[in-house]
Amino acid sequence: MPLLAIPFPAFDPVAISIGPLAVRWYALAYIAGLLLGWWLARRLLEAPTLWGRPAPFASETLDDLLVYMAAGVVLGGRIGYVLFYNLDWYLAHPLDALMVWHGGMSFHGGLIGSTLAMVLFARRRGLAFLPVFDLVAAVVPIGLFFGRIANFINGELWGRVTDVPWAMVFPAAGPEPRHPSQLYQAGLEGIVLFVIMMLLVRACGLKKPGLVSGTFLAGYGVARIIGEFFRQPDVQIGFLAGGLTMGMLLSLPMIAIGLWLIFAARRADRTATA
Repeated sequence: MPLLAIPFPAFDPVAISIGPLAVRWYALAYIAGLLLGWWLARRLLEAPTLWGRPAPFASETLDDLLVYMAAGVVLGGRIGYVLFYNLDWYLAHPLDALMVWHGGMSFHGGLIGSTLAMVLFARRRGLAFLPVFDLVAAVVPIGLFFGRIANFINGELWGRVTDVPWAMVFPAAGPEPRHPSQLYQAGLEGIVLFVIMMLLVRACGLKKPGLVSGTFLAGYGVARIIGEFFRQPDVQIGFLAGGLTMGMLLSLPMIAIGLWLIFAARRADRTATA
């Protein structure tokens, strides 16, 4: 082991074991993200001054949205991983796609799945889509933070080889010291993006439908691309043309859509004011 490398802590990926039942940190991360997001979303719905109008729906309805979101995140995340990151393997081993306990989730797939879930929820409730998306976007960084921490505990999605003083040796990644990129992403996609979302909400961002959603999409896209410069690409994909990674490539449309939503929200607000 290099002299200046920090050994990876010997985390047990199983958080709780009760007989044959094993609860993994990854599952707890999803649960914590969903529950804390639900709690904060409820607080936002119960603050009509933030919206400048009645909240998009009653806080009691939030439980139904949570069910839709959970299904969209899990199904979309898994399907996205299969399609974007390891399609050849799953075409040869289709039953492995069902083994979610072996890991393999895609944020971008989860985003698509949760977006479809929100659209379905809004249509069934007769609600406008953008305020629902704004509400969810404001709290999503909580789940992103816990998800990246779970990646670190699992010793997966490690960073590129480096000689920085805080480099770590991940047992499954060989003897080279690497960036703890999971922690970088937890900070950028979780903490920094959450602070931006809360500042925007306090600045009456929810009064402009689409502004919070657009800021989240563009902000995540930028944060993810920055993080990808330190993260080791998935071995089955590697680097793409021009040194891009799959995470970078999938984040570019997010930035474009996010900027379009921000522009449209500001233009609609100016028109309404005029």
